[in-house]
Amino acid sequence: MIYLDFYKNLNCNNEDEVFSYLIDTLKPSITLWTYFVNWDKVLDNTNKIELHLNVLNYLIGKDNFDEEFRKILRQYPSSIEAIPALVVRDGQSRKRFKILVDFNEKKLTYADFDFSKKKLDENDIENYLLFIEKTGLKELLQSRKIKSLVDYMIGVEAGIDSNARKNRGGKSMEYIVEVFVDDLCERSGYEYLKEADSIKIKRKWDYNVPVDKSSRRYDFVIHNGKEIFLIETNFYGGGGSKLKSTAGEYRNLYDVLRNKHKFIWITDGYGWKSSARPLRETFDHNDYLFNLNMIENGILEEILR
Repeated sequence: MIYLDFYKNLNCNNEDEVFSYLIDTLKPSITLWTYFVNWDKVLDNTNKIELHLNVLNYLIGKDNFDEEFRKILRQYPSSIEAIPALVVRDGQSRKRFKILVDFNEKKLTYADFDFSKKKLDENDIENYLLFIEKTGLKELLQSRKIKSLVDYMIGVEAGIDSNARKNRGGKSMEYIVEVFVDDLCERSGYEYLKEADSIKIKRKWDYNVPVDKSSRRYDFVIHNGKEIFLIETNFYGGGGSKLKSTAGEYRNLYDVLRNKHKFIWITDGYGWKSSARPLRETFDHNDYLFNLNMIENGILEEILR
């Protein structure tokens, strides 16, 4: 690490004290309100098929379900568009499926179902009836276990959206750091890019940035008028083997950039408390490794000045 005069403001007089300060001031959480369900997305996805759902609501509790289902598809064939969304929770909005329907005789037999058709024949209708029966949707509707497919769909979409929490949690660190980066650049007349790869950096400022992997995109790149600073950010609320590999990755990245551009790694989270050794190795190896507390205290200004 490079010992900065700034560390004296934190009452740290040597490398050991700086690292202890970093570990002691790790944040327990960066969970934002946006971490939870994105209701705008949930309601928007539901609204796209609400008309079809209301048509299919007619089937709820019907004793002569099969015939009523056939009648609906003959009159309103486009209502089939809503069926996959009711039973598929992968968030991919697929309309075509190849289903393995039999393998008991040591031969795999498949059936194709296409819910994107605009015109249906009687064979299509029978296939869709088979689909909703085998997926359990027919029993769900006929038994009156739900009152409204629109309400049911909101619940399904909310469940799918919960799978996106990991991505939103990962973005929270970037959102937080950008508040400081944006404020610093505005006050100091600096420029910055976010999620920038080597091509974007070259196009913006004509700097050649070596890469450790072709997919490398830096969370932030700041240009202070003299040079660029490459910044990566992450947060780990829990421990695990990934933290060790992450620390190793950023040691290697520092070596790739050494003597060419300044690299800053901003990381935080209680996960590092149980993985302090690999973090310390990178802390000793790299020039700049900070946590959010250090950013709050203005360490970026010290370096970029």
